[in-house]
Amino acid sequence: MAAKLGILAGSGELPLRLVDACRASGRPVFVLGFAGAADPARFGEVPHAMVRLGAAAEGLRILRENGVEELVMAGPVRRPSLASLMPDWRAMKFFTRIGLRALGDDGLLSAVIKELELEGFRVVGIDSVLGGLLAPKGPLGRLEPDEEARADIARGLEIARALGALDVGQAAVVQQGIVLGVEAVDGTDALVARAGELRREGPGGVLVKVAKPGQERRADLPTIGVRTVEACARAGLRGIAVEAGASLIVDRAAVAAAADRAGLFVLGVDVQ
Repeated sequence: MAAKLGILAGSGELPLRLVDACRASGRPVFVLGFAGAADPARFGEVPHAMVRLGAAAEGLRILRENGVEELVMAGPVRRPSLASLMPDWRAMKFFTRIGLRALGDDGLLSAVIKELELEGFRVVGIDSVLGGLLAPKGPLGRLEPDEEARADIARGLEIARALGALDVGQAAVVQQGIVLGVEAVDGTDALVARAGELRREGPGGVLVKVAKPGQERRADLPTIGVRTVEACARAGLRGIAVEAGASLIVDRAAVAAAADRAGLFVLGVDVQ
């Protein structure tokens, strides 16, 4: 029998998709949801518990008591300030060693993964549990970008990669060569909403999402789903480009269908 999987759950659909995959394969699973991000009502009869983000000692105890061997991180969690985190003694020991303020999101997640491995857990990537999530190269639906949109994609890739090199964000929105916004601590949804308020007349902009250079692939890969497509449509964007082989698409068929209905393209692109 496969090792018992512990899902460290934030918000969104990915934790539920992982639960469904484990059920389908008969793999034992336990969900540890983070208060303020995960909704415990959504896990139903699946064995689960909730923990405050700063309660590291309690979280580790719960995982061990439930026989978890492997861990996977799934779903976004808004990064708190150190004051609002209220770290317990175990979390404070960790932050004292790594220096919370010195790390961006990927640096912090990489440090968390190393800490979990030191505690004896094996941390795996979502794509090792859920096959078929990685974005393929090329268009998902019927539509493809024209030359102007491809120029915006190229500009967006340049901006997003520079942003990622600073470990700040993973995405940018470009319209007609103008950068309407970049992703920060408020996330992709907020970026898209801001871009909608700043959009210019003429052909709409493009959302571009890529992995950060050297990113820890077991946590926080760029992710889109049907909600992303719908948000881009509301903002007047004309398409989405994600890094092929390094981005996650939740329910590829549904995303393609939503894009076709909205008249948007969704494209997997190579990043050099």
